[in-house]
Amino acid sequence: MADMSADRDVITYREAVAEGIAREMRRDPAVVCLGEDIGEAGGVFKTTAGLFKEFGPERVWDTPISEQAIVGAAMGAAMTGMRPVAEIMFSDFLACCWDYLANEIPKVRYMTGGQVTVPLVVRTANGGGLGFGAQHSQATENWALTVPGLKIAAPATPADVIGMMAAAIRSDDPVVFFEHKGLLASKGAPAPPDHMVELGRAAVVREGADVTLVALAAMVPVALQAAAQLSAEGIEAEVVDLRCLVPLDVATVLASLDRTSRLVTVEENPYQGGWGATLVSVVADEGFGLLDAPVRRVAGECVPLPFADVLEEQVIPTVDKVVAAVRNLATY
Repeated sequence: MADMSADRDVITYREAVAEGIAREMRRDPAVVCLGEDIGEAGGVFKTTAGLFKEFGPERVWDTPISEQAIVGAAMGAAMTGMRPVAEIMFSDFLACCWDYLANEIPKVRYMTGGQVTVPLVVRTANGGGLGFGAQHSQATENWALTVPGLKIAAPATPADVIGMMAAAIRSDDPVVFFEHKGLLASKGAPAPPDHMVELGRAAVVREGADVTLVALAAMVPVALQAAAQLSAEGIEAEVVDLRCLVPLDVATVLASLDRTSRLVTVEENPYQGGWGATLVSVVADEGFGLLDAPVRRVAGECVPLPFADVLEEQVIPTVDKVVAAVRNLATY
């Protein structure tokens, strides 16, 4: 499998997933992949295309349809010297292996006093907007956010996919790596060789002086589109791509607020328990004096995801919802 991004102007998000994994597998023979249909089939979302051909069945393992088996095997492999990259097909199915993910994997290093590490990555297709229904459309970053000991990555661009995948696989702590289904076909600049993005480092992807929009994964392009629309009205929004929830880069958010004095979070997680609530509470604690207006959260509604497109759009944050929230805040 040649480096897909070597001689191209753009690369798709789904190609970037496979490329990011391949780079680390070439670099470190301890890296292996396991999951359902990730071998010759190339993954149900084609995010592991080419890996089986290049690395073979000894390093790319097709598993039974059992999330417990996948994550349990990954945990054992990680504890004994390997760096497994386990795929859970849909993030909704993390519930099926939640005991491993919440009670076992994140606690081993602590409970052994650092004698045993669990350097594994659990990759999963996350989020809605594609009409996959209530059990295959959830954005579940907030589930993982409740568990101390897990790092949480959710890239928005192909280059970040590759750079953050490198950092995740090299981490000695477990990482849950959310790949948004709605971004898989999106295109972006290729990543340079040896590209690595430190986990826990947000990016200011658009500068502005009037309001800070903080977004994650598929909500980053939504925030950018809203910012472009608001610019035509004379409101300049700064857009911060969080990229990770753990570690959480509050410093970049506070630095942005020092310039704008207004904050809107844009999250696909339900409003009830979404990551925005945690970020807002930290901002209130550490940066209250920077604010000139109340904080607004644009988030998913607290209902199961509908199958019908027109109903799903009512539940998930949209450009129009973000624009309305910012307009309201700008006149405060």
